[in-house]
Amino acid sequence: MADAPYLELVDHNHENDHDEDSDSSEMSDSIEEHTNGTANGNSNLQNAKNSLLNAAQSAMETVNNHPATKNAKDTLNNGPVAKNVKREAAKTKNEFADLANSRQTPDEPAATGQPLTHYHSMFYRLLSWKNPRATAISFAAVVVFIFAARYLNIIRYIFKAIYMTLGLTATAEIAGKFTLGKGLTSQVRPRKYFTIPKASLERLLDDVEQLINFFVIESQRIVFAENVFVTVSAFFASLVSYFLIKFVPLWGLTLIAASIAYLGPLIYLQNKEVIDAQLEQAGNIVNQQATQIRDLAAQHTENAAHTLKSYTNEYTSKAQETINQYRGRSTSPEASRKKDDFPAAPKHEPAAASKETPLVPAS
Repeated sequence: MADAPYLELVDHNHENDHDEDSDSSEMSDSIEEHTNGTANGNSNLQNAKNSLLNAAQSAMETVNNHPATKNAKDTLNNGPVAKNVKREAAKTKNEFADLANSRQTPDEPAATGQPLTHYHSMFYRLLSWKNPRATAISFAAVVVFIFAARYLNIIRYIFKAIYMTLGLTATAEIAGKFTLGKGLTSQVRPRKYFTIPKASLERLLDDVEQLINFFVIESQRIVFAENVFVTVSAFFASLVSYFLIKFVPLWGLTLIAASIAYLGPLIYLQNKEVIDAQLEQAGNIVNQQATQIRDLAAQHTENAAHTLKSYTNEYTSKAQETINQYRGRSTSPEASRKKDDFPAAPKHEPAAASKETPLVPAS
């Protein structure tokens, strides 16, 4: 019995379980180590980022709290240059507000008796340089717009801005749906679309109507010579433009017209006494010339009347002589003889024949 062989049974399933447990524990340890390493790395990056942000904030606070920085800020905000800029900005704002408040219907109507538009008063105030800052800024804006329309393809840039905006919004919406499951453009969409209030739209349309009627009324006032000087000025402007259009492009004519419209009143206001004296002298010369022409016309008219009267008297006398000649021919001897050839008509009735007296026939 002692010499009987000894057989040792090995439980392979238990060994396999032990191996799997050891492998899973090793894997979990490795995952845990990896996770801990990743977490440690992320924490290190976060700490580094926080330290950089803290350092930047501390540096900014140090710079902001430095006396030199405070002095520079005080100089920029409260210095003479800043005060001058604020003062000029306030004056400009007040002038634009005054120009906007000047849009009132003038008390003086047109020659036909109909009221003018409120743009008449606004454009008069604008071009009369009563608000010089507002007028200068509007003139500069008009000049910039003319050059922009000349050298920049504004319509092309408008279409470019439109397609870039639409492409950006469409790309953001599609990319957001593919990557995040929801569009990005739809996330920033407002809850309610913007609309123009009815009152604002009515005011805008009323202003557009008044602006259109301003140009319509002014063109008719110029055509029908309500102001002779304005009509004459428009005549010379159109005459000069007729010849300049052959050599100057349209934008050049527009620039010249805008410059004359803005700078003409300014030159007149700066030299009003001299220009008024010259205009008065020219008016006197024109009146004298008109008086001379009127006197000369009256003299020629009087001479023509005398000449016509003499010719009339002469032809009247000749016509009277001709009539008298015809009347004299009707009383001539030939006419009398022709008249005596006829027997005279009996003046008494013939006596009735007697009944007793027989009528004897002629033999």
